[in-house]
Amino acid sequence: MPDKKKTSSGFGRVPLGGILCACFGALALAACVISIIYTDYSAEKITLFYLALYVALMVLMLVIYIIVCAVSRAGSAGMALSVTQGISVQFLQKIKKPVVICDEKGKIIWYNQHMKDCCKTGGVLYNKYIDNICDATIERIVKSDPKTGTEVRFSSIENADDSETSVYSAIGEEITLDSKCYYMAVFTDITALKEAEKRLHEEDTVIAYAMIDNLDELLQYVQELYANASKEVEQKLEAYFERVGGFVREYGNNRFICMFAAKYLPEFEKDKFSLLDEVREIRVGDSTLPVTISVGIAKTGGTLYEKERATQAALDMALQRGGDQVVIKTPEGTEFYGGKTKSVQKRTKVRSRVIANELIALISRSDNVLIMGHKFPDMDSFASCIAVARIAKFCGATSHIIVDKNDKNLKSAFRLVDESPEYNGMFVDRAQAQDLIMSETLVVVVDVNNINFCEAPDVVNGAYNVVIIDHHRKTSEFVKKPNIVYIEPSASSASELMSELLELILPQGTLTKTEADLLFAGMLLDTKQFTHNAGVRTFGSALYLRSEGASPIDAQALFKTDIYDFLNEAKFESNVSVYKNVIAIALNETNSENPGIRVTAAKAADRLLHVEGICAAFTLCSLDDAIHISARSDGSVNVQRILEKLGGGGHFDAAGAQLKGVSMKEALSLLREAIDDILDMTE
Repeated sequence: MPDKKKTSSGFGRVPLGGILCACFGALALAACVISIIYTDYSAEKITLFYLALYVALMVLMLVIYIIVCAVSRAGSAGMALSVTQGISVQFLQKIKKPVVICDEKGKIIWYNQHMKDCCKTGGVLYNKYIDNICDATIERIVKSDPKTGTEVRFSSIENADDSETSVYSAIGEEITLDSKCYYMAVFTDITALKEAEKRLHEEDTVIAYAMIDNLDELLQYVQELYANASKEVEQKLEAYFERVGGFVREYGNNRFICMFAAKYLPEFEKDKFSLLDEVREIRVGDSTLPVTISVGIAKTGGTLYEKERATQAALDMALQRGGDQVVIKTPEGTEFYGGKTKSVQKRTKVRSRVIANELIALISRSDNVLIMGHKFPDMDSFASCIAVARIAKFCGATSHIIVDKNDKNLKSAFRLVDESPEYNGMFVDRAQAQDLIMSETLVVVVDVNNINFCEAPDVVNGAYNVVIIDHHRKTSEFVKKPNIVYIEPSASSASELMSELLELILPQGTLTKTEADLLFAGMLLDTKQFTHNAGVRTFGSALYLRSEGASPIDAQALFKTDIYDFLNEAKFESNVSVYKNVIAIALNETNSENPGIRVTAAKAADRLLHVEGICAAFTLCSLDDAIHISARSDGSVNVQRILEKLGGGGHFDAAGAQLKGVSMKEALSLLREAIDDILDMTE
């Protein structure tokens, strides 16, 4: 059966509206008929009268209906608003979350009981500002991400030092009422979530790789003690990591993998990885050289594979920086610990032979070769570029050296190479180098491993194939992994490394006397006339260069000082102060426009080491609105670590840095702070 329709009381809708209209119409019609029959008026007038009366009644009924409906709707809306407000208030009171409503200035005008319980004040919160009861302003809460909110902790008047204060996530909303602005904030307790995150972080597994970095060199003299020394190092590693529940396993020759919980890493950092000192106490036979290890650690997230890759990269950096240190990879950057001993020079050339083969293969299949050293090049950097150009010529590749031909530091070197026609057109500036980049261009960077400090960083970044050859300790990660990385901190100079490669690649007699003199001069510069960092391989390279026609007298002549440099050096020596009894700091406060002031500063630092009791020297000079710092050490102070704090780098006993936007006084203050940090760490 079809459903019966409910009657509606709405006007004009069947049946009530229609019935009323019909009834009034019938009455009007009946009255009209009776009036026509029993009165003397004309039928037309009577009909018009009752028709007008009927229409008037209908209009009156319509007006009455509209008024009744309006009153009814107003009453319903008022009742709905009253019910909604009542429910909203009860909901906010009973919801098991703290809720607060503030005015536009953050003053509390309403709150629920849970809000009062969170504050533990025991008093009323009305007219208090929200940032007086928690560590966030209402503006910060309202502007926070509605999905995550902002992290908030409430102050406790009863126990202001409560270390177990609950953590809340707060979200806010702006409300406009009667043209006035209000803010409502709702707080969600996330204490349990934060504690779970903390436990998860603390129990996360940290992977560390450790490697004995100089045992091979020590054991050339005492082969029979190899096993004992390696075992003793392993025992030190086990004792250090197993005391916190970690474990150590040897996975290769002198290589170990260590795992431990992340919560113990701050403890290791606090004691500055005393493991390094413990291992350094190990001696092999009667040798005075200590055994040292390098450790790489990744304090990063991601998969186990990603952690392992980051850990391996950290170990590689520790080795490339000379060993005897811990390198920790973090999301914020890289941290270093240790580095108290100078790296031991390796006696074999196995790695050099491998690099030589890879280099000539890479050059041979390249369209052209672009070569550069560091900014403000010295003789070592320039000579190394010349050596790479010679290898490129031997391989049949076109090469260009990116350098500023107007650099006064290289005036004598350019005067020498200008005598050789084969170098005509080889030297280009940065702008010209951009036009030489092709799809298979090879860029070779020598005597620097930080791309930001090389002669043309944009050229390096624009090339697909890059080679890095350097003797300085690695200071930063490469944005793009080079094809070949040959960083050997134990080498005295880049000229030494290039001389070894030349000896392995070129036939006897191929190197010209000019090239041999330049490389010999580069070694003289970085070894201070073969008195610093000169090892067996250093003299081997010098012997090779001598056999190729190098003259020590001609090489030394490239360093003759003009009267301007001599007077500037005297200015440094007349303004010297001694810091911490063993460190000399010299200033030349004249703002120079001559780039040669940097070389003068380096020479002044070298001379200060001859003063009795001085272990390290720093010279500061002003050039082109920047403060340049040169540092030298007798080997007892790691000046590279000190200047790394200021954005510089270099070698254990020779380093440099450049500070922009600071005065000489500010630079001196920053230098002293860096010295304090490193010396306090190594004490």
